[in-house]
This record gives sequence, C-alpha cells and structure tokens, in this order.
Amino acid sequence: MDLAVEFITDSREASKTIELAVKMCTSAYACAEASDEILARHTRDWNLQRLALVDRNILRLGVWELLTKHSPPKVAIVEAIRLAKEFSTAESPRFINGVLDAVAKDLAGETPRPSRQADAEPTAGVGETVADSDEPTAEDPQADSSNDT
Repeated sequence: MDLAVEFITDSREASKTIELAVKMCTSAYACAEASDEILARHTRDWNLQRLALVDRNILRLGVWELLTKHSPPKVAIVEAIRLAKEFSTAESPRFINGVLDAVAKDLAGETPRPSRQADAEPTAGVGETVADSDEPTAEDPQADSSNDT
C-alpha cells in the first residue's frame, strides 16, 4: 500500500487530485476483502488470486466506487476500463467491463449476467454499449444517457 501512495504523491497532479486519489486508494484497499467476496460471485471461471494484480486492483477500486456510490455506476465502469487500457493487457478492459457491469447490476438488484471474458461487451455502464475506440467521459452525452426506455 505504501508504494501505491508514494506513486500517487509523486505525480505532477494538483494537490487536491493527489489527496482524493490517496483517499480513494486507501479506502478501496481497506475494503479489499469485502470487494473480493463480491468479485468472487461474478468471476465464476476465474480465481481472483490468479488474476493479474493490476486487473484485480482495478476491479477492487471499481467495486469500491460502486459500493460507496462515489461515482455513478457508468462513470465508475468507464474509469476502470480506462485504467485497464492504460495499465493492463489488451483483453483486460473487456473482462473488467463484464465483471463490473455484473457487479453493478447485482448491487442495483438486477439479475446479473454471467461474467465471462469472451461474452463481455464494452459498455459505458449498466447496459450501455460503448465503441471500443470511444471513451465517453462524464460530460459525454453517451455516458449521461439513461436506460429508462
């Protein structure tokens, strides 16, 4: 954990951004056990301990955001996908999206679909598809549209 905090504090970001990132990181780390229990339900064919460390921690951060409602589910999932694109393998964004989408549906009381890497579709969040080349932001109309239809 100390290395993660050191990495964050060594960045060139604004002090408020660094402070928020450290709080998010330490809070997500403190909830890792609870996050792992939730993730285990949605990674049926994957042993969490065998997942790449980067992917596991991106998933933990995503679950923390979904649990704490720190961000809307769509935003939390999109941000996790962005982290995976930047720091993990080519297959990771799709896998992370599928797992977090299932977790978001579960937490919302919806019936989650099985999380399997091959079946996971990139989405902006619960039920919304995002083109692989597009990365919607919170300001992006696609990220803000609702699923009320």
